[in-house]
Amino acid sequence: MSAPTASAAPNILSPEFAADPYSAYRVMRDEHPLIWFEPMQSYIISRYVDVERAFKDPVFTSRNYHWQLEPVHGRTILQMEGREHSTHRNLVAPAFRGRDLMTKFVPVIEQNSRALIDAFRADGQVDLVGQYATRFPINVIVDMLGLPKADHLHFHRWYTSIMAFLSNLSGDERAAADGLRTKAEFEDYMIPIIQARRENPGDDLLSTLCSAEIDGVRMTDEEIKAFCSLLLTAGGETTDKAIASVMSNLVQHPEQLQAVREDHSLVSAAFAETLRYSPPVHMIMRQPAEDVELSGGVVEAGKTVTCLIGAANRDPVKYANPDEFDIFRTDLDRGRAYTAGANHTAFCLGRHFCVGAMLAKTELDTGIAQLLDAMHDIRFADGAPPPEHGVFTRAPASLRLTFTPAA
Repeated sequence: MSAPTASAAPNILSPEFAADPYSAYRVMRDEHPLIWFEPMQSYIISRYVDVERAFKDPVFTSRNYHWQLEPVHGRTILQMEGREHSTHRNLVAPAFRGRDLMTKFVPVIEQNSRALIDAFRADGQVDLVGQYATRFPINVIVDMLGLPKADHLHFHRWYTSIMAFLSNLSGDERAAADGLRTKAEFEDYMIPIIQARRENPGDDLLSTLCSAEIDGVRMTDEEIKAFCSLLLTAGGETTDKAIASVMSNLVQHPEQLQAVREDHSLVSAAFAETLRYSPPVHMIMRQPAEDVELSGGVVEAGKTVTCLIGAANRDPVKYANPDEFDIFRTDLDRGRAYTAGANHTAFCLGRHFCVGAMLAKTELDTGIAQLLDAMHDIRFADGAPPPEHGVFTRAPASLRLTFTPAA
C-alpha cells in the first residue's frame, strides 16, 4: 500500500473518535494525510488541499453513490455526470435561488419558524433540537412540495431512517434493512402524488419539478421521487444540525451572540463560520476514475475516497487559529460562502456543490433571527454546552436553553 495502515492512525469508527474527532483530525492532517481504512474499504483524506481537489477535479467521480445513495433514494442528480448532470441540475436549481426562492418560499419559511417559536416563546426554556431544529426544515420542505403537513411524522421517520442508512459506517444490518424498507414506503407514497400533480399542477415545488423542461427533457416520476427523497434527507438533516450548532456556538461566545442580536445581517456570517468550524456533514465520498497522487501517496482508480470535511475546514494551512470560532475571521470568504466558489468545504465544491445552499442560508437567516428576537439572556440550561454526537453527520443531540421571553 502507498499509504499508512489504519493501525498507525486514528480509527474513525472508534468511540474515542466519536467523542472527539477534532483531535484525531489534527493527527491525520499532520502525520497520516492518506489512510487506507480496511473496515470501510476506503482511503481517508483530511487536508484541505486534498479534499478541495477531490471535490473539484473531474477525475474524482461520484460513482460511489451507486452503492451509497441509490439503494435508499433511487438514482439521484448526485450520481449524474456531464450533460445529464447539467440538464437535471438546471431543471431543479431555479426553485432554490433568486425570485422563486424569495417570492414563493420565504413566506413559507417565515411562517413555519414563527409557528414553532410561538409554541415555546413564553416558557423561558426549550430543547431547541427537539422543539425546533428537527421540525423546522422538514415542515418547510413539506410545505414547499405542497404535501400534507399531517404527514409530518411519516417524513420525519423516513428521513431519520435514511440518514441512519447513509451514516451506517459499521454495516449494522438493522439500519440497512430499515433504509431499504423506507425507500419502498416513500415510493408508494410519492409516486401517486407525483402522477396526480402532473394532471393538476399547482404553485408548489412538486408541480414545478413535474413541469420543468429543458431541450425537451423532463424528469421522470422516479427521478422526481428520488430528488424529493434526497431533499428531505439532505435538506432536513443538515439544516437541523446547522441550527443547533449555530445557536450552541453563539451561546458559547456571548460577545458574538450579542453582535448577531444587534445586527441580524451577521446571521449569515455565523452560519458560514459554523459550516467551517462545526459542519453538519463531516464526510463525503468520491471515487477517482484513474490513479491520483494526493498528500501521502497514490489512490488507485476505482477506490473509494472518504473526504473529511470536518478536518479540512480546520486545516491550519488554510485558516488562522482554525480551532477558534470567530464570525469575524478574515480568511473565510463570507461573500461566497454559499456558492460553488466557497473557500470552505461544507457544501462540497465544484459541479456537485449543494443545490440547496441558498435555501439553507435563507432558513438559517430567518430562523436564527426570529429565535434571537424571541429569546433574551440565552443560557445553557445545564450550565455548559452539550456535547456533539455523530461521525458522518454531527451536532448536539439536544440543546437545552433557558432564556428571558422577549416582551
